[in-house]
Amino acid sequence: MRQPSALDADAVRRLLALDGTPVSPVAEGSEHATWLIGDDRVLRLALDEDVTARQRREIALRDALRPRLPVPVPGSLAAGEWAPGLSYTVDTRLPGRSAEERPVSGTGELDLSGLLAALRSYDPEDATGPTPGATTGPALPSEPVRDPAELTERALGAARRLAADHALDTGLVHRCLTDAPPPAAPDSAVLLHNDLKGEHLLTGDDGGITGVLDWTDAALGDPAEDIAGLAISIGAPAAVRASALASYGPDVCLRGVWLARCDTLTRLADRLYGSDDSPLGLLRAQRRRAWQLTPLDL
Repeated sequence: MRQPSALDADAVRRLLALDGTPVSPVAEGSEHATWLIGDDRVLRLALDEDVTARQRREIALRDALRPRLPVPVPGSLAAGEWAPGLSYTVDTRLPGRSAEERPVSGTGELDLSGLLAALRSYDPEDATGPTPGATTGPALPSEPVRDPAELTERALGAARRLAADHALDTGLVHRCLTDAPPPAAPDSAVLLHNDLKGEHLLTGDDGGITGVLDWTDAALGDPAEDIAGLAISIGAPAAVRASALASYGPDVCLRGVWLARCDTLTRLADRLYGSDDSPLGLLRAQRRRAWQLTPLDL
């Protein structure tokens, strides 16, 4: 199926029956085209049928999670199709700035620990849970547990390609990746946001979390995946502190940090010597954060 061209400003106004409301493009990636509608709404256009299915699931999941989470998530004010088979949602715009622009404070770490604890306790089969009248969540896919041997091989190969990068401590890389295998994944899966990038975490003036965006990749899987996302986004020590406060033990925290370290080496090498087109400065910052030492490294 040929992907239609995303809408221009006039087409956005016609789609939403806007009269004089300012609209401006925010970003267009491989999954969504995003528009700011006035000062308080965000339009997200799904760019293919797979993203459409995930966006519709996201809307239902956010509604189910909202009363259970200690941090805000956007709500959908309107939804429909902007082209045959392609969905859109108009979401509330949450306050705050990206965690890539404004650091997460100790208050924010407490917020993130509450998020992890709530996701860990969420049961998709529970129609009401702790909040009477809460909606039932949608069916969620399962995220496969990643193979440590494969990740180690790829990360060590990336480290060899990055050997000329003087910011890379090759001794630390080999000690963390080869001296001992990471702990095994827990037997039970939990609800994952599954894409806890800094750009999906909004922070307020005090560094607290004012919103968590983009739940389209949510799945059931290894809790270390979300800990890895936090290590990449806010640094390994902060990720370990938040995870421990959420009652995750050292093995799960260590596995999360290990995943983050493998991922950041591989993505940076792919950007420098492969086809990844992510901003180089962002990938270097993520690598630096994931490789900060924690008490688990001692």
